[in-house]
Amino acid sequence: MKFYLRTLVVTLVCLFGMIMVSPAVFAQTCDTSNMSALSIGDLQAKIDKCKDAWNQMEVAKQPHVAALEKMEADIAAFQARIQAIEGEVAQKAVEIARGEKQLGGLLTVASRRIREFYMRSFSYNTFSALLSSSDIGSMFRVMGYQQAVINEDKTAIAETAVAVNVLEQKKKELEAEQATLAVLKAETDKRAAAAQKLVDEANAYETQLTGIIASLTAQQQAILNARSGTFTTSVGDVPLADDPNASPNYNPGFSPAFAGFSFGAFTHRKGMSQYGAKGRAESGQNYHDILKAYYGCDVSSKDTGGNINVSGYGSMDFENRYLMGIAEMPASFPSDALKAQAVAARSYAMSYKSSGQAICTSESCQVYNDGKANSPPGAWHDAVTATRGEVVECATAYYSSTTGGYLTTSGWDTKCGNQGCWTGDAYEKIAGSPWFYKGWYTSSYSNSSDTCGKSSPWLTGEEFADIVNAWYVRNYNKGDAGRILPVTINSCSINGVSGNPYSMGELRDLGGFTGIFSVSVTYNSGGYTDTVHLMTNKGPIDIPGNEFKDAFNLRAPGYIAIRSPLFNIEYK
Repeated sequence: MKFYLRTLVVTLVCLFGMIMVSPAVFAQTCDTSNMSALSIGDLQAKIDKCKDAWNQMEVAKQPHVAALEKMEADIAAFQARIQAIEGEVAQKAVEIARGEKQLGGLLTVASRRIREFYMRSFSYNTFSALLSSSDIGSMFRVMGYQQAVINEDKTAIAETAVAVNVLEQKKKELEAEQATLAVLKAETDKRAAAAQKLVDEANAYETQLTGIIASLTAQQQAILNARSGTFTTSVGDVPLADDPNASPNYNPGFSPAFAGFSFGAFTHRKGMSQYGAKGRAESGQNYHDILKAYYGCDVSSKDTGGNINVSGYGSMDFENRYLMGIAEMPASFPSDALKAQAVAARSYAMSYKSSGQAICTSESCQVYNDGKANSPPGAWHDAVTATRGEVVECATAYYSSTTGGYLTTSGWDTKCGNQGCWTGDAYEKIAGSPWFYKGWYTSSYSNSSDTCGKSSPWLTGEEFADIVNAWYVRNYNKGDAGRILPVTINSCSINGVSGNPYSMGELRDLGGFTGIFSVSVTYNSGGYTDTVHLMTNKGPIDIPGNEFKDAFNLRAPGYIAIRSPLFNIEYK
């Protein structure tokens, strides 16, 4: 058992004797001060540092997690063995007590035999035995008997001495084992608590880093949002005029030329597509069919009488005033598209009406025009009147102008119901939406907004290779990620951002891409661009669609942007 106790102690020392790494060692690599003043590239650099700190902590933590798991298993085994040893110690104590009792009797016998042995040793001799014996045979028998008694006394005395020695040794071993057990128990609890504390601290720090990374990503996303079109707009009273310069047929006057074309833009891709409703109505669907296609249920009837509170106007009649002033779809759209819009607008506003909360009059809620309410176009007046009291209650009645032929709530918005007939039979294309497939180079969705001196979304071969270099530097941790910004950022700020962008030459030296010779994309059935395929001076390159879109929007000059997760790259 002494050997086993030594083994337990050595094992614990090996388990607990590792170098413990404190989370504070990594904390200095993820400084989160002054984040609000950073550019998008600087934020990305901080995110990378925080992620690196998280990864380092995870690596440093793993041996201790594994050790702790092994400790927990070993400690359970130790405790079981300690209990067994305690049982053995208790048994030994019983045996020692029994031995002490037996030894008391042995000592009494031994004392008597020692005294008799002493007396015999002095009172008996061979000569007197010879004289007292009547014959030689008797003499030898007496001598043999006496010798046997003496030998028996010697054996009994020797056994008693050995018993005393064994008992004393057992007492010493028992005391040593009890002391070792006490140390072992205390050390087990102490080391396990220390290891658990370290793992808990590491987990807490990783949780903190996760929160920091999420916060930084949110700030970075706020900048990307300015170029990704994440706010929602609708058709409005008058359809947007098409921009010939944003068409794939536009001749930029140079070659090679590249441009990112988005399917849909400025949309949450939920609920009803207004141009899709137009295309469906033109294809023969009635408004019940249209609403069920987009929201997944039939309309239901509800008492919609009474007033609604409208920001800036106060309380007004819900059906006869408010809905008449909704300016979300041109009155020139087909009747069933207008009816679908009337039901969607009514359904969306009902939650405000029911709660008494004021509904805003902008695209943040839905557009209300008081002048239109005073004199609603006949077709819109008829659509509201014909659908009075009809709502959809199975889903929130979101809607937007154009989604590119795919909605996250209902899937592919096509005649065949899947991507097999997209884009040709996409309802938005049938309806002629000017946003269905467009290259964006203006600062907002309005064609008349600032262009930063650009006349089209087309990029030169050097500018497009520059975007690929930006992707490479950003995703392979080359150079300073904080400088991946449009070269025009200081003359045409985006979302208030300015900075020190790489020149195209500097980025080319880091990325090494000097020529792009072909480009194509593949789409995912989930409604987004899966991969951008490039043939470059460095050979074929496949870039995940989301990575390419982010790199494009971070580096493209002016306000050129990809505004939808579903996009294509045109090349001429």
